[in-house]
Amino acid sequence: MAAAEHLERDLRAAGLRVTRPRLAVLDAVHAHPHLDTEALIGAARTRLDAVSHQAVYDVLRVLTDTGLLRRIQPQGSVARYEARVGDNHHHLVCRSCGVITDVDCATGEAPCLTPSADAPPGFVVDEAEVVFWGRCSSCATAPAAPSPTPPAEKSAP
Repeated sequence: MAAAEHLERDLRAAGLRVTRPRLAVLDAVHAHPHLDTEALIGAARTRLDAVSHQAVYDVLRVLTDTGLLRRIQPQGSVARYEARVGDNHHHLVCRSCGVITDVDCATGEAPCLTPSADAPPGFVVDEAEVVFWGRCSSCATAPAAPSPTPPAEKSAP
């Protein structure tokens, strides 16, 4: 869990009032990065029992709009949230189990912010989104599921 004082400071620095639902959701995202909204509702309810679905949706929108959270949505996935903001990190997504892992840029400080020479003149890039797809170590080493055997053909008597 993130320290309550730290979360309160972040909310105030973003110009937001400190409320129990905001603290519960922000703490849940810090504790469980890359969860979807439904899972965050459950996690927030372990911190604040009486928080409604709508309150969590509203808090996620406000925290994302103010830059305290980042919303990601890998192709084929529902929206997920993370508290790691302010850098240009990327994500590894397992095709088998769906786990999402943060990964830093491989070549240093935000190298993806320089587009190729054929980009339109004057276009100012401020963020790049890179998603690496594959299989996590657990899924890659798991034995392959047996393929179903076709039903035996009946022979005529």
